[in-house]
Amino acid sequence: QVQLVESGGGLVQAGDSLRLSCAASGRTFTRYSFSTWSMAWFRQAQGKEREFVAAISWNGGNTDYADSVKDRFTISRDNAKKMVYLQMNSLKPEDTSVYYCAALKLWARRERISEYDYWGQGTQVTVSS
Repeated sequence: QVQLVESGGGLVQAGDSLRLSCAASGRTFTRYSFSTWSMAWFRQAQGKEREFVAAISWNGGNTDYADSVKDRFTISRDNAKKMVYLQMNSLKPEDTSVYYCAALKLWARRERISEYDYWGQGTQVTVSS
C-alpha cells in the first residue's frame, strides 16, 4: 500500500512559523525508489481550487515555489528517511488551507495537478489574524 502522510498542521497566529512533514511508505516508495520521485506541496482553501505551493526535484537540486509563498516557505527532503518538509515562515491568514503532499515523476510537469500519481490526505493549517 502506497502512502503519503502529512503532519505538522495546526492553528497559529499571523507571523508564526510551522513545519509540515510528509512521510512516504509502501512498495512504490522504497528507500531507493523514493529518490526517483519529485515531490510537491499543494493547498486547498475552503471553497477554492487546489493550488501549487512548492516542489522539489528527486535529489533536491531544484525547487520551485508559487509567487505567493516565495521567500517565506522552504521545501526540503530527506531521501534516506523518505520524508518531505515544508517550512512555513511569516504565515498569513491567506495561507489558511489544507496542505497536501504529492508525488510525480516528471519534474517539468510539476504545476499540473493531473500529473501527480500519489496524494496524501492533507493537514489543516489555520492562521489567525
